Amino acid sequence: MKPSMLRSIHSAVSRSRSQLLRRGYATEPVPERKVAILGAAGGIGQPLSLLMKLNPLVSTLSLYDIAGTPGVAADVSHINSRSEVAGFAGEEELGKALEGADVVIIPAGVPRKPGMTRDDLFNINAGIVKSLATAISKYCPHALVNMISNPVNSTVPIAAEVFKKAGTYDEKRLFGVTTLDVVRAKTFYAGKARVPVADVNVPVIGGHAGVTILPLFSQATPSANLDADVIEALTRRTQDGGTEVVTAKAGKGSATLSMAYAGAIFADACLKGLNGVPDVVECSYVQSNIISELPFFASKVRIGKNGVEEILGLGTLSDFEQEGLEKLKSELKSSIEKGIKFASQ
Repeated sequence: MKPSMLRSIHSAVSRSRSQLLRRGYATEPVPERKVAILGAAGGIGQPLSLLMKLNPLVSTLSLYDIAGTPGVAADVSHINSRSEVAGFAGEEELGKALEGADVVIIPAGVPRKPGMTRDDLFNINAGIVKSLATAISKYCPHALVNMISNPVNSTVPIAAEVFKKAGTYDEKRLFGVTTLDVVRAKTFYAGKARVPVADVNVPVIGGHAGVTILPLFSQATPSANLDADVIEALTRRTQDGGTEVVTAKAGKGSATLSMAYAGAIFADACLKGLNGVPDVVECSYVQSNIISELPFFASKVRIGKNGVEEILGLGTLSDFEQEGLEKLKSELKSSIEKGIKFASQ
């Protein structure tokens, strides 16, 4: 990498850090915040650890995995940013990794492979999530939990049931991270609408797998008069974004880098909310009563000092989007029930 490019990157990071501090806090000191990443040595966990190390809102970064974490921790700890880094490996160190955490991010589990659906991941990842949720309920029951491990449509209900059994459940503090669907929708829409992607916003509702992902392009800003067939193609591409990456990597991985980016974006929103920054709104899969028959649903939520402050309405849907909403209900309901059944076993 050219020295000039390195200087540009360092300058950009420094500017964004100082702007973030000024924008949210004026002259007030930035609170101490501990972030724990469970699965930090994996394909998502490593780039996510890097991105969270760069976040000026993090004072302590705790990296946990069953193995390999001390090396990841040593590597990112050399970066000259605010947070102190510690690595923990093996179940016997999980408690230390979690103690005092304000935000827990969970990318742990196996990735998707060609021909694999998110449902195929269930039997492996469900057990991992159940174990980690049990530890969270013991060591940091008041943390905001960011669930990345797939299938999110089921793993969030699993975590909820574990927390209920432990007597620590607070529906405002459990989030399914669906930000990658929003990131993809923004990127794909900007390309077709020919608008700067940095200016684009697209809400994505429903769940986090296949047809349960429903981008609301009718509410996208800036608005663009795209043909119906283009909207349908954008919707399908957003829904199949994970498969697109798995296929492109030819069996050697899934969407790890873009997922790490999306996870870092959502964790940053949670930290801002905890610190009292007003009007922090992101889409997330949370306990919800927006759709009566679906106890968990992704929509825009306002995040504050206690987690979910408000679940925002869906707004006006186009006929195409209303049809998509009806189609996703049965699959999402089945995934939720599957997670609850697993947790109760």
